[in-house]
Amino acid sequence: MSDFTSGFWPVFITVIALGGILFCVIMLLIASRIKVVTSGVDNTSDHVWDGDLREMNNPLPRWWVGMFILTVIFALFYLAAYPGLGSFAGKLGWTATKQYEQEVAAANKALEPMYAKFAVMKTEDLAKNPEARAIGERIFMNNCAQCHGSDAKGSRGFPNLTDKDWLHGGSPAKIEETITGGRIGMMPPMAAAVGTPEDVKNVANYVLSLSGSIYDSGRAGLGKEKFAACAACHGPEGKGNTDIGSANLTDNIWLHGAGEAAIIKRINEGKVNQMPAWKDKFTPAQIHVLAAYVWGFSNNK
Repeated sequence: MSDFTSGFWPVFITVIALGGILFCVIMLLIASRIKVVTSGVDNTSDHVWDGDLREMNNPLPRWWVGMFILTVIFALFYLAAYPGLGSFAGKLGWTATKQYEQEVAAANKALEPMYAKFAVMKTEDLAKNPEARAIGERIFMNNCAQCHGSDAKGSRGFPNLTDKDWLHGGSPAKIEETITGGRIGMMPPMAAAVGTPEDVKNVANYVLSLSGSIYDSGRAGLGKEKFAACAACHGPEGKGNTDIGSANLTDNIWLHGAGEAAIIKRINEGKVNQMPAWKDKFTPAQIHVLAAYVWGFSNNK
């Protein structure tokens, strides 16, 4: 309940919760005191339907009243023990997050014996182990396929894991590092550093020339000198730098779209991409198995 945006909502929820219980109690008391006028000795109210259906004036069964009272008492104890009254956390300190973390910890502990044998195996061996691959596939499908695709070939903005083009390196250790801590890739807007819009277009054509793509040779020649503004990250030859995650511009692999227009947009606007860290969800052994599965996409052919 810590995500309320104002002090009104905790009070509103508390009033609704306790007011509903109080209303039910009051209605029960009122119903127990109302006396309906009856006629005769059969305790009916003289209301008759279909010729012989008569409305009786019998009191509520005691067992029903008792159950109703117990329900009210249970509701009060529940609201005292668990979150339910606005920002009141409850005497037991229960939260859905805490229960989830406890269940994950219990599941991981139960799986420790299975993962223990994988933890001591090399990535190259794990990538060929049928049992480890099956586990890695399930982890990948449940957590990674949403971005990288079920075939791991990615899409615009999400890297293809089946080729050998790695922004931060494709060694087993680097893949584990990426999964564990996540990555934040940032290219700042470079238009001001490059120069005029014409300079930006010239640099875009020079970049296209590095990968053998279709380009304007005249503009590419003019853009070569201006590319110096980009060389600090991508290198003087445009081959990138895995230490900082800068892209190789010579391999004709384009994460955010190919062609002059796409490159001009990146120079003008820059780009920030983020892969989340998984260290809080997976154990080191699970990350080891997943990294081996991912490594196998481009190395088990």
